[in-house]
Amino acid sequence: MILPIFFIFFLTFSSSYAAVQDFCVADYTAPQGPAGYSCKNPANVTADDFVYSGLAVAGNTSNLNKVGINPAFAGQFPGLNGLGLSLVRADFEVGGVGPLHLHHGASELILVVQGTIIAGFIATDNTVYLKTLKQGDIMLLPQGLLHFQKNGGDTPALLFASFNSENPGVQLLENALFQSDLPTELISQTTSIDTAEIKKLKGLFGGTN
Repeated sequence: MILPIFFIFFLTFSSSYAAVQDFCVADYTAPQGPAGYSCKNPANVTADDFVYSGLAVAGNTSNLNKVGINPAFAGQFPGLNGLGLSLVRADFEVGGVGPLHLHHGASELILVVQGTIIAGFIATDNTVYLKTLKQGDIMLLPQGLLHFQKNGGDTPALLFASFNSENPGVQLLENALFQSDLPTELISQTTSIDTAEIKKLKGLFGGTN
């Protein structure tokens, strides 16, 4: 008799626990903690918290790389908070490049919607995995590895990327080197790039030292 009662209690407890863990809509008015955004009071959650229309808008490609990025991370889309997934829209002008970068906390899956994209990543043994992708192709870019995308055609290109994190984070290699105050001599010594070229790139990217 005790076992059936315990089983019913367990199911009830589990259901109740699951009910309060269905979602954690981001509360942008509350302080952030190490785990991210706090949860909005469920009484204040609406269907709008689970809908985001920002990816219908093309990204601004008026930049050095000719790529416009529109993210749907937890910071833009509150319903994603705590659910471990997100999306990005990337618009590439002709010649546009998503330079070498990595995501510490997420793998990336890209889907080419328009045009031609050359994409690839470098494994930790320095093997390069490179592919030219057409409309409808998808490619996986594993977590923590340097990767890039480039418009490989003569017309604008569009891709959508999904991540297994609501805040995948990104570190661009060129920005880390040439938009920072890391001394030129140290960059040269640790990369074998000529100091004159480093200074030129720092001038282009806004770095110092």
